[in-house]
This record gives sequence, C-alpha cells and structure tokens, in this order.
Amino acid sequence: MKAVPDISLTQVNAVYNGNEGDLWELIMGQQIHIGGMRSSMELAERAGVGAGASGVDLCCCSGAGMRLLVRFCGVAEMVGVDATETVVERGHQRCREEGLSDRIRLVLADACDSRLPDACADFVWGEDAWCYVADKARLIAEAARIVRPGGAIAFTDWVEGPAGLSDAEATQFLRFMKFPNVQDIGGYERSLADNSCTVVAAEDTGRFAKYMDLYHDMVEMQLTYDALRIMGFDAATVQGMAGEMDFMRELGHAGKIAQGRFVARRL
Repeated sequence: MKAVPDISLTQVNAVYNGNEGDLWELIMGQQIHIGGMRSSMELAERAGVGAGASGVDLCCCSGAGMRLLVRFCGVAEMVGVDATETVVERGHQRCREEGLSDRIRLVLADACDSRLPDACADFVWGEDAWCYVADKARLIAEAARIVRPGGAIAFTDWVEGPAGLSDAEATQFLRFMKFPNVQDIGGYERSLADNSCTVVAAEDTGRFAKYMDLYHDMVEMQLTYDALRIMGFDAATVQGMAGEMDFMRELGHAGKIAQGRFVARRL
C-alpha cells in the first residue's frame, strides 16, 4: 500500500470545511463519488440493500448517499458518520429540507471509532471516501463490528490499479488528494477476510479514467467561472488544480488508479 507519512485527518477536515470541498461538489454534485446515482444503485443491487433495511454510512460527507438509499431503495433508516463538522451540519440541513430527518441521523465522529453499538446495522456503506482514512484495517474492523452477522459491507473506493504507481506518482497523487495512503483491491479483500467476512465482489468498475475526463471537461468547458468564484478568483490556484486533475487522468488511463467496488458478507 503506497503512503505518505504526514497527511492526517486534520488536513482532510480542512478540505471539506473549506472551499476545496465546495469545488469538488460543484464538479461531482452532492454525491461526491464517481458515477453518482448510477454507481450507488449498482452497489445497492449487488449488496442486496433494499426495503426495510437499516444501514450505517461510514465517511458519509453530507449524506447524499443515505438520502438516495432511503428515497430509491426503500431503506428504513440510516446513520451517517463523518469527522468533518461542516459536512455534518450541511447534511442535517439537507435532510431537513428533503423531509428525511426522521429516517437519517448524522454523527460527528471518527469512522474508525464510531461508538455505535455492535451489530446495529443490516449493512455498512461507503462511497469513494475510505481513501481519506489512514488506518484502513481499523476501518474495515469497525465496519465488521457494527454490521450484523449475515449483513453486507458494501463500498466503492479509489484504489491503486493493476499497473501500479511509482513512488513519485503516488506521492504527487496522495498529496494533491489529501489521501494518507491508497489501498489496492487485493488489500481490501484481505482486510475483509481477516474480519470474518466472505467477499462477494472485489472489482474495478472501469469508470475512473472516463470520469476524470468528464470532470476536466466540465471545468474547462462550462464551470470555469463557478470554479474561480469558489476559489476566490485565484486563477493560479484553479490552474494548478486543473494540472493535478490532468495528472490523475493520465494515471487513470494508464491503469494506475481505479475505482474499486466491494461487497462482503459478515459471517
């Protein structure tokens, strides 16, 4: 697993408490993950998430994934856990606005130490967010602790692709994204197995490169002014971020970074 030593939760919080997080939402929508609603619905179907279920979303951001599950999959109730105050407050507001506060609760906490009861959920959920967590083995252990026996752990995440990253590429990518490390598909499979889970799916969605192309084109062709406004009209900063996104496009097309999809069952 490629890692950099000095990226912490403090830096991740700074992104999502500030304008950089707003920029990601501009580009990707409230569902700040590759594939948006289509990805969520596919993951729910693969995991058997449906009517009457209760779930926990670890690293839930503002809760868009939970609102989708309640609205379109018939999920009865969700608890979201996130360590960034701004997005938790935003999530509370959006749930109120959509009339879903009675079915969705957001908790400000470390996803590796949620303080939720053992075996309290039918499924544990995550979408392209566990890449921000330093101790991924501990995160998987927490997911396995709070899901009931027979329940599902279902998540997508940005992972190292089959072509592999050089040390220099990994350092540049991780520093830009504020990821402390990047797991690969096999690493997540092993962690799930180590926590008494049977892996049902562990695969590359094939989406990463084409969505990096999409996000690049949106900023270049349509959202330039909006991006500049969010970043205080600091053209140099926006240009620098665009250059880093070009670098990520190259990594995606070279098979060095991918979006992984994982479904496992707790024994």
